[in-house]
Amino acid sequence: MSTNLPVNRSKILFITQFAILLALEAVFCFTPLGSIPLGPMVATLAMIPVIITAIMLGTWAGTLMGFAAGLFSFLVWTFMPPNPVVAFIYTPVYSVGNVQGNVWSLAICFIPRILTGTFAGLTYHGLSKLHPKAGLEYIIAGVVGSVTNTALVLGGTYFFFGREYAAAIGTSFELLLGLIGMTVLTNGIPEAVVSALAAVGICKPLKKQLSRHHL
Repeated sequence: MSTNLPVNRSKILFITQFAILLALEAVFCFTPLGSIPLGPMVATLAMIPVIITAIMLGTWAGTLMGFAAGLFSFLVWTFMPPNPVVAFIYTPVYSVGNVQGNVWSLAICFIPRILTGTFAGLTYHGLSKLHPKAGLEYIIAGVVGSVTNTALVLGGTYFFFGREYAAAIGTSFELLLGLIGMTVLTNGIPEAVVSALAAVGICKPLKKQLSRHHL
């Protein structure tokens, strides 16, 4: 019985950490604390718990947290959208004029969040094996996770709903690519910087502290 105690305590620690991060994810998704409206787009901090989970608990846990972030985002855009005019991009329930959300809405809502956890975890754990004490692995994983979400959401919006999105926000399709580029500068880069700082500022000291009290 006693030989299984460390394993059981490790499982309890894992579940506790995941639950705390899941609660933080819910706060970021369901309260104004995690969403900053900027014109027709919304800057989000919701990827930070996903990235932290991937670094602290592993790639598969980060991927699962990414799915939770996608689910929370779907619920928000379906039942209390920050901008109803563009909600069709993230949920099939909404429509604007003759434009109805569809299966690509679900793809844009879920896949970027899921892959944020996957890529952040793979990046961190891959780099930590090459340079285990360099510290840059936290920063790079944070940037990779954030950029994954930004690139896939904006790319999916452009390729699957470009003309409809342009019409919904009152601009021409020809100008949309430039608008998306501005969004990357005004939203994407700050989000990547914050994610990198959060990854190194939170995960690095936590890992050191946990290693001192290894179960």
